[in-house]
Amino acid sequence: ITKDRIVRKAVKLFPGLRLLRQDPFQCYISFIASSNSNIQNIRHVLQQLCKKFGKKIIFEEKEFFLFPEPKTLAKATRSDLQNCSLGYRAKSVSEASLAVATGQINFDFLKKTSYQNAKDVLLDVNGIGNKVADCILLFSLEKLDAFPIDRWVLKILDKYYSDKFQIDGKSLTKKKYNQIHEKIVNHFGPYAGYSQQFLFKMEREINRKRWL
Repeated sequence: ITKDRIVRKAVKLFPGLRLLRQDPFQCYISFIASSNSNIQNIRHVLQQLCKKFGKKIIFEEKEFFLFPEPKTLAKATRSDLQNCSLGYRAKSVSEASLAVATGQINFDFLKKTSYQNAKDVLLDVNGIGNKVADCILLFSLEKLDAFPIDRWVLKILDKYYSDKFQIDGKSLTKKKYNQIHEKIVNHFGPYAGYSQQFLFKMEREINRKRWL
């Protein structure tokens, strides 16, 4: 990825930056719950889900709650999920959890299959679009060619690569997302996801973390 001049600069600035390798189910539900929200609200929602549905443990005399199991969230009522501040996302979290609990979504299979096959499976789940699917693939399913694109990443691409990736406008249709993603992978290679992380980190620091 350091063949790219901009990414090379970002790597030099943040040499210790690493990708998360989250538990797949936790990552999957977390990003579904994060749709159209911000960091503070997402943290609050996940804390409530863990407290209401997760197993309680005691560590060093402090109380913690583990992330809920798929079958537990699948059995939860819609109203109980909504009470965790999920709002309209309660339906998506319920259906997504059921898909895992029943084996419709098999994370071991998704890790082994190709990026595109895994993404197609995830896109069939209610509440998962291109960006959320790419986040799940990159951060928990070892698909390092996944390159999540949201409005912030689109700004970065427009700033540094407008000619190369032909960024036009601020909105992302499904067709446009796929076209840009293909160009990105062709440019950055099979570790494009690392490029995304370095570019995002660099630009967020430039903007003094005002993003998110």
